[in-house]
Amino acid sequence: MPDLSNKECIPCKGGVPPLKGSELTALLDELGGGWRVVDEHHLEKEYRFKDFRMALAFTNRVGELAEAQGHHPDIYLSWGKVKLSIRTHKIGGLTESDFIFAAKADNFEAPM
Repeated sequence: MPDLSNKECIPCKGGVPPLKGSELTALLDELGGGWRVVDEHHLEKEYRFKDFRMALAFTNRVGELAEAQGHHPDIYLSWGKVKLSIRTHKIGGLTESDFIFAAKADNFEAPM
């Protein structure tokens, strides 16, 4: 199976059910890296950085990724911290593309 970060997000046109149960568990296990599934509704992770500048740089890189992939997370930025919340808005839940985006975002993470 290819690494999630090597796949591309597929735009959701709606009309598909969100992932549930064991499907979510399997993708979360594949993703790893501190992500959590919240109420089978969205993915969430908090990244920590040495300062605001590093957190902002990460935020900007994630923003560029969002535009390139056509998949837009909720991003919360504060001093030394960025929290990402990812879901497929059209279906009100999670698809494989959410996990792909999360894996790609992890590629930008810099060690503290």
